[in-house]
Amino acid sequence: MGWLDRVEDQVDALRRARALQEVSRSAEACALLDRVIRTTDDPCARADALVQRLSALINLGRTAEFTRAIEEASAAVRDLAEPYLHGHLNALAALAAHHQGALDRCVSHLVRAARALGADDDPDRDTAWGWHDLAMAYSYLSFHGHALGAIERARQVGLTAGIPEETFAAPGIRLRNAVALDHNGDSDGCLRVLRDVAGDLARFLRRGRAGNLRPSSLAAYGYAAARRAALGDRVDSGDADPARLLGHGGDSARARDLRQLGQVCLAVAEGRPIEAVTRLDTIRVSDETLGAAEAPRLRSVALARAGDHAAAHRADRHAFRLAAQRSDRLRDVYIDGIAARIDHEEMRREAARYEGEALTDPLTGLPNRRRLERYIGAVVARGERVVIGVCDLDGFKAVNTRHGHHSGDLVLQRIAGVINRVMRRGDFVSRYGGDEFVVVLPETGMAEAAEVARRIQAAVHTEDWESLVPGTPVGVSIGFAEVDGGTGVSVREALGAAFELADREMLRAKDRLRAS
Repeated sequence: MGWLDRVEDQVDALRRARALQEVSRSAEACALLDRVIRTTDDPCARADALVQRLSALINLGRTAEFTRAIEEASAAVRDLAEPYLHGHLNALAALAAHHQGALDRCVSHLVRAARALGADDDPDRDTAWGWHDLAMAYSYLSFHGHALGAIERARQVGLTAGIPEETFAAPGIRLRNAVALDHNGDSDGCLRVLRDVAGDLARFLRRGRAGNLRPSSLAAYGYAAARRAALGDRVDSGDADPARLLGHGGDSARARDLRQLGQVCLAVAEGRPIEAVTRLDTIRVSDETLGAAEAPRLRSVALARAGDHAAAHRADRHAFRLAAQRSDRLRDVYIDGIAARIDHEEMRREAARYEGEALTDPLTGLPNRRRLERYIGAVVARGERVVIGVCDLDGFKAVNTRHGHHSGDLVLQRIAGVINRVMRRGDFVSRYGGDEFVVVLPETGMAEAAEVARRIQAAVHTEDWESLVPGTPVGVSIGFAEVDGGTGVSVREALGAAFELADREMLRAKDRLRAS
């Protein structure tokens, strides 16, 4: 039974409001929800309408109304024992706090949202949307590894509830990951992620499933293509024409920002860099859409294309400083221990009580061994070809010995983010235990798996370990094996055999590393 099945009043109106927001018609949804709030006596209907209204206000960028909307929704939800509702409210409150620049409050809401949504033992399409909004909040705060994990959770819950996978394609999450790489000087990494985003859209177009994409997703695909073009990458037109895609997005404030910045990118790509600089001088976009560093970075690209390399260098340095300031603020939030302070003792007791049933690794936020086995079991049961990879860290023992276990935990968290960052859409990443991670590659052969291994190893190799754990470089050894789910073989047996083979391949990789 889903959440709305327990609501007794104006359910059709609430479903209509959801549908309007899914196609980026939030202003209409807001007006409809206001009527429900004025006329209903059902506390569940009122709570749902207030949470949905907060979502609509965030989509519309009506920041002046955020605080009151959160207070009203919190009062309505407080006494309702519904994990989805508490989780979705906190995910939205995190987005609102991020827009308002209150990072400590934002992280507090993120922790509460993840806990509440994770506790929902009867997830439905509403829970899927809760995970989607939590993923967006993670993404806007630059927690890209957590964002990718949350959107994958949304996709899995959504598929179970009958939501097409394209609905939760969420290209905006990977787009923000890409531009963050560029802001920090990794333009090649940025282009690699943007090409992967383009590959997703091409796949949906080939299968005739692009009609299921949300308007806001189409705008993000358009900006990803325009950004590639601005960096000098060749972009095909046709169905994936960036100018046409940027026209989507409805009344979303973020889509309006993408349209304006996208026009700047296209002006650069089409050889009109002075026009691009002029546009940047006149447009006003929120720092929250793609980060405060995006406009200065585009200015640098345009000035370099115009031949003014000194001014381009100054703009690039400004962009880099803005990106660094953001990282410093996030680091301060974590140093303050926001997540650890929230119901710390209660969380420890709950973790101990439900340890056997927990499906998420508390340190990295990745799926744990139990959830990994369930996932592979479902894939094999569907008759799909699947390859697993065992990733074991090199140099991790030295990290713990020289810098202590707290630094070791930081390394594990960063490795989780690095691996997530380079995986393909649909791949599954989990922490298996200790310093061992497992990746699952559905519908993949060993040749493709070797390319994934190369990407993981390259990303780990280029990470700045020296600033985190000086003098103790960190690497990764990987072994892959295909899961044989043939007739007469149980999932557990097939998985055990594949793990044993992948583990042997990983150990051979370690031996080769030592011998080199």
